[in-house]
Amino acid sequence: MDFIDVVKRRRSVRKYDLTRPVSDELIARILGAARLAPSAVNFQPSSFIIVRDADVKAGLKDVYPREWFYTAPVIIAGCVDTSVSWKRPLDKKDQAEVDLAIAFTHLLLAATNEGLGTCWIANFNNEKARVLFQLPENIQIVAMTPLGFPAEEPSEKPRKELKELFRKDRW
Repeated sequence: MDFIDVVKRRRSVRKYDLTRPVSDELIARILGAARLAPSAVNFQPSSFIIVRDADVKAGLKDVYPREWFYTAPVIIAGCVDTSVSWKRPLDKKDQAEVDLAIAFTHLLLAATNEGLGTCWIANFNNEKARVLFQLPENIQIVAMTPLGFPAEEPSEKPRKELKELFRKDRW
């Protein structure tokens, strides 16, 4: 599929076909796309937790209490290691979340290309997720997504006009 077609096809899916499992091969291809994402100074601080276990999914009820989320065939948590992420020398701005956002976007688009649905989740209880996933102090969760074959076809959301997104030469 053409890249722009993939971008146009990507939607936030909130209903999954629970009868169609997602193969390890598909997950590997999707993670392969995330692995190829650029990162600041190529430090590659991103990593992903792949959740299939029913008990861990049950624990996600307290992290993000939407049934369509914690019952999806797979859940992926996008994490960064802040002990290895690049910090801009001038002001110490940590690029970890930017790096994860790029890798996560690659993952979402790769999933779309494979016919899978996703939904970027940032509104979750971080402390409960840290405990559930038994994260070390230097690992932070930035975003999560359910992953599975869609059981719906969400409509296109309104987007700003292109002319609203840029300025010429100065603000």
